[in-house]
Amino acid sequence: MTPPDSMPPIEGESDGEPRAETDRPAGTPVGRRVVIGMLGLGALGVAFGQPLSNVVARLGRQDPTGLTSVLPAAGGFRYYSVVSNDPVVTPDAYRLNVGGLVESPRTMTFADLAALPQTSMTKDFQCVTGWRVPDVLWSGVLLRDLLALVRPKPGAGAVNFTSFDGEYTESLTMEQAMRPDVLVATAMMGKPVSNDHGGPVRLYVAPMHGYQSLKWLGGIQVAAQVDPGYWEVRGYDADAWVGRSNGRSDAPTV
Repeated sequence: MTPPDSMPPIEGESDGEPRAETDRPAGTPVGRRVVIGMLGLGALGVAFGQPLSNVVARLGRQDPTGLTSVLPAAGGFRYYSVVSNDPVVTPDAYRLNVGGLVESPRTMTFADLAALPQTSMTKDFQCVTGWRVPDVLWSGVLLRDLLALVRPKPGAGAVNFTSFDGEYTESLTMEQAMRPDVLVATAMMGKPVSNDHGGPVRLYVAPMHGYQSLKWLGGIQVAAQVDPGYWEVRGYDADAWVGRSNGRSDAPTV
């Protein structure tokens, strides 16, 4: 399946991926005033920067027209969510369940993650719909370091991820999960990962399209095989290498 490039989804303060279907009946008319108003907001966003972009991002969640997807967004990212109401979890309340085919399953707090060895990397973020944010600073715990704590059992061949939005799932092979550029991220661009960016903890898979960098990370399950994720069951590639998947030829992000 070749994803659409002409109309990337809005991600005002965040970074999601392929555009979801709306509940809007096909052919619902859009008034001329709505179009002009949306484009006017976009122009103001260029003129005045992030604060208005953040407002536009929030409008995008409620926008039945889809027109906010053409507007500028903060920091180059565009807002995307597969649910109508984004989950909100504070760092104090955060829990990450790590289990499955492991010797030592555990539930980790945000403080537990902060106490582990930290890794930082500066890498591009490439959306499958075509937009790209260069030189993003990511920080957190390497996924392979986290897996070493729980000790995968023989026969473990994959790692499956769940979001605490209740819908989004993703997966990697064990070989992919052990790469040195796959991060359980707690900070980006020098700040804690915001809720709109999928915080307080999200996945970042540097060499793959952004839809594999699951937001609002709530669960990590080691398994025998890959369980296709939310977008994969909708036709997108499971091995979403930037530059050699999903019919795209973008420059690699490594």
